[in-house]
Amino acid sequence: MPLSRFQPEHYNTLLADKVAKTEALLAPFSPPAAAVFPSPRDAFRLRAEFRVWHQGDQLDYVMFHPDAPRDPVPVNHFPIAGPRIQALMAPLRERLTVSPLLRRKLFQVEFLTTTSGDALVTLVYHRPLEDDWQQAAEQLVADLGIALVGRSRKQKRVIGRDHVTESLEVEGRTWYWKQVEQGFTQPNGAVNREMLHWACRSAQGLGGDLLELYCGNGNFTLPLSRHFDTVIATELAKTSVRAAQHNLAQNAVSNVQLIRLAAEEVTQAIRGERAFRRLADLPQALGDYDLRTVFVDPPRAGLDPATEAMVQGFDNILYVSCNPQTLAGNLQRLTESHRIAAFALFDQFPYTDHMECGVLLQRR
Repeated sequence: MPLSRFQPEHYNTLLADKVAKTEALLAPFSPPAAAVFPSPRDAFRLRAEFRVWHQGDQLDYVMFHPDAPRDPVPVNHFPIAGPRIQALMAPLRERLTVSPLLRRKLFQVEFLTTTSGDALVTLVYHRPLEDDWQQAAEQLVADLGIALVGRSRKQKRVIGRDHVTESLEVEGRTWYWKQVEQGFTQPNGAVNREMLHWACRSAQGLGGDLLELYCGNGNFTLPLSRHFDTVIATELAKTSVRAAQHNLAQNAVSNVQLIRLAAEEVTQAIRGERAFRRLADLPQALGDYDLRTVFVDPPRAGLDPATEAMVQGFDNILYVSCNPQTLAGNLQRLTESHRIAAFALFDQFPYTDHMECGVLLQRR
């Protein structure tokens, strides 16, 4: 997001415009009135990355405007970043500037933080990282109270740990998530909390068992597990699967079966088109579960046609979408068999055209 679009004094107007456009896009599918969840106007983003620009003895965080991709724009203040990132930016830059070992061929700086203030910094280089770099990095970690990862081609050095731990209160319980460097996490913690509350409210009373596709690190899996007898959660990315396994154990969740499968493979298994050895770890056959509800939080491309057809076999479809356009495409088919019973809009990315959506579809 170009900083020129940061206009907190106009936030309500900008949000209303996005809401109107999204409601108009989805109006043909007759949703109920949308519940709208705004974002904090500033200090909302828990992740940030900057290119590093070297000019003489000066080192700057920079971004590039889409209309001038070769012209670096120094970033001295980043008001949409969370408080921990804002507090770290200046002291980190000062220490990098005065340390030849840390600044030499430094290419990029990445921040990953949480609502509770945990922080991980990743430094990306165009050179191998030797033991002298590690010694300097360890001092940096001690000075700033952070975890640190150094990356270069085919190399990763971890100082302390390569993750942060997020904690959020949902329905009266505090949940903990391990969020791994370079793994997917929700960037807006305040809005993510609202998304989790909405998903849980929508799941109340649905009963039976839940199938979850694209579960990631278990962001939705953990709180949703309280509303179903069993959750079969699926994810393809190994990093996310390992994080989800850790999070299930850390939160003492025992009714979730986590299976490493792509959505397309789950569809094949549900249809009986293909057997997967990974499903042999389930306590019972997939077809023996009382799978009344499916939860999907797909990538921007939305559901592929086969998965779209598969989820129509469920009584309830909980769908969180990061792309209203592809959601609209999926709804053209899904609303042939289901009606939209609940509808929500989440302003995950203020001052952009992006709007996150949630729909609960129930069989007609």
